[in-house]
Amino acid sequence: MILTVASGKGGTGKTTLAVNMALLLAETMPVALLDCDVEEPNAHLFLHPAIDACEPVTLPTPVVDEERCCGCGKCAAVCAFNAILVLGGRALTFPELCHGCGGCALLCPEGAVTEEPRGIGVIEAGWAEKVRFLHGRVDIGAPLAAPVAAAVRKRAQERQGLIIVDAPPGTSCPVVAAVKDSDYCLLVTEPTPFGLHDLQLAVGMARELQVPCGVVVNRVGLGDQQVAAYCASEGIPILLEIPFDRRYAECYARGGQLVREFPELRDKLRKLWLRIRMEVEGDGPGAAGH
Repeated sequence: MILTVASGKGGTGKTTLAVNMALLLAETMPVALLDCDVEEPNAHLFLHPAIDACEPVTLPTPVVDEERCCGCGKCAAVCAFNAILVLGGRALTFPELCHGCGGCALLCPEGAVTEEPRGIGVIEAGWAEKVRFLHGRVDIGAPLAAPVAAAVRKRAQERQGLIIVDAPPGTSCPVVAAVKDSDYCLLVTEPTPFGLHDLQLAVGMARELQVPCGVVVNRVGLGDQQVAAYCASEGIPILLEIPFDRRYAECYARGGQLVREFPELRDKLRKLWLRIRMEVEGDGPGAAGH
């Protein structure tokens, strides 16, 4: 199963939930944790993995042979991101804008456009106790995070057992790359107007991707009941409510592991996992949530 933990906004506790679920469930089954927040990965700060592999992430980028180029402009016409332009009969490339679709090389009638790999990030892998750990890091200055997030997902696609994906916050392209083709999406929010607004965006994204979703409400007791009312009206199950507790915040702040310090959370996360399995197998009320 591929379980993606996402949130419409940052700071809801998404990474904390993903990390502690991985630690708990790895006691009884094979678990891999993928940190796809490639612009600012932080799951390693809590898991402290021993990294044993590192590989680059590349994107095919066009290179123009000026001697063969006839200046027809077909390469520029197919590029949706203006990564290649024809001015004065010459083709100019802008690698930082290229998304690596390969259309320019495919349509060039003279075969003047070829592709060469351009590094945009790295994937690091290792072990944190029984948890197989992978995360991506986009290169500084590289504007494309989505291909790095997709590469992390692809790297672990054939692993057996449970794959927990820690998605970036928001609903942008890197989030879509992390959530796409998941078996279930767990949306973490908080009971505030900001949390509700961004939860609605995240639910819309999950439905567009046709990934069933459920909600975890963190810091219960600090806000209002609007999130609960919204989930009820949309038929989206609230699978877990975590109360606001200063002890949890202090544990997080020092990079601690909640399931090791608070036994009551172990029981809650086990029940959460059982609820998710019911939802995926079609026995839960969340069938209306996608």
